[in-house]
Amino acid sequence: MNTNTIYGVYYFSKSGNTKKLAVKIADTVGCMAKTVNEKVTDRIDVLYLGASVYWAGIDPRVKDFIHGLDASKVGKVVIFSTSALAERAKPEIKKLLEQRGIAAAEKDFYCRGEFLLLHKGRPDEKDLSDVAAFAKMMMEE
Repeated sequence: MNTNTIYGVYYFSKSGNTKKLAVKIADTVGCMAKTVNEKVTDRIDVLYLGASVYWAGIDPRVKDFIHGLDASKVGKVVIFSTSALAERAKPEIKKLLEQRGIAAAEKDFYCRGEFLLLHKGRPDEKDLSDVAAFAKMMMEE
């Protein structure tokens, strides 16, 4: 782990599921979690980007955030996501990042998120422990 590495955590969360992961990652890497409504203005070596998957894919606000990224200010992006179904946000986000000339890490984190009667309590304590371990692992890469 390089102690000079600058981390950022940005997320979009309608129900709070992805926010739970974002806060845990931010605590782990030593920064504040911010919503995608905030712009990246300073250099970030590793940007953790969280989104949920909905029926039509990722939310337009996540797409707008990615379109607003300056490739000269972002080293690489680590994707994390939640959904009620077994879909991941990574393919869509990775494609958008590549169009901007920004590298996405090969590894990503996904867990179920509570939606209506599905997956009650998720992400749970185990999911939060797992995402912290994932964030630590990605700090070593």
